[in-house]
Amino acid sequence: MTLTKQNIESLLILCKKGNQLAQLEVYNRYQSSMYNVAVRIVKDTAEAEDIMQESFLTAFNKLQMFKGDASFGSWLKRIVINNSITQYKKSQRYVALPEYGLEEEVEESSFDGISEDEYTNTKAAQVLKCMDNLHDNYRQALTLHLIEGYDYEEVCEILQISYANCRTLISRAKESLRNKLIVTT
Repeated sequence: MTLTKQNIESLLILCKKGNQLAQLEVYNRYQSSMYNVAVRIVKDTAEAEDIMQESFLTAFNKLQMFKGDASFGSWLKRIVINNSITQYKKSQRYVALPEYGLEEEVEESSFDGISEDEYTNTKAAQVLKCMDNLHDNYRQALTLHLIEGYDYEEVCEILQISYANCRTLISRAKESLRNKLIVTT
């Protein structure tokens, strides 16, 4: 059986042994979807590429920690999501710093409103910040459902919970997020 035809479990065994061809095959199988995950969060292609590659390095270095409770793809996607959110928060700190003098800042802030993109980015950053303060189960469920776009059945499979528990968890997570957003506004 060629390396490209092997199932993911046998590839992961080879990756744990340091087989670079197996790592390349795993990378080739998942790189496109992991890039898409990262670019949806950070909204920058170069950053998404870096995050994706860093996430693969992290995954290969921590492959011994992979228990197989969920699929490898969902485990890797969690790494990508966490790295993307962390990078997004870091980049938002620098975006907030003005590159011009105080006089210009006062003049610009005297306009009636802000652009739609600025408003959307501000709200998205606020939601992501509030999501970080949620209980881990809530944050994971909302990230999978709202950010990644998984439906309830897929979230059930990834988190290994029943359909009813999934709907309840997501409902409670949304309510908790709403409450945190109300407090911060």
